Amino acid sequence: MARQKAISVKIATSKVINALETKLAEVKANYEKQDEQEGKYRKAIDNWQKEVGKWAITKIADAQNFRTNYRSWNNTLNVDFDLITDKSDFPKEPEKEYETIHLHTYREMVEEIENAIRILKMTDEEVVSTSTYNAIARYL
Repeated sequence: MARQKAISVKIATSKVINALETKLAEVKANYEKQDEQEGKYRKAIDNWQKEVGKWAITKIADAQNFRTNYRSWNNTLNVDFDLITDKSDFPKEPEKEYETIHLHTYREMVEEIENAIRILKMTDEEVVSTSTYNAIARYL
């Protein structure tokens, strides 16, 4: 098994501060756009579900294992069936093109990045040590 050697580099404090400020702005912007992106994704999922329904209705002649459930109290009928088919013409499910950040995770990230920026702005050191860089590297 190959042994990894430690990397020892010196990075200018100003560059690290700039990178953290850029990342902080990016995190805040992504979080603010998250509701809009989630709305678009929900709409795409709703459209996809309608497409799947239309697709399934065209394949109903090939259906197996019909199951029905009638609810008289609200006059609804649920019909389930199985389709065994190739996926060549199955509607493609939309994918999330963004990362969902929960509120507590967002607050934690923003607080840690802001704290790192404040500490780095107070230092007189021209370079950031490797241990300091390792502590903030996940945000860069």
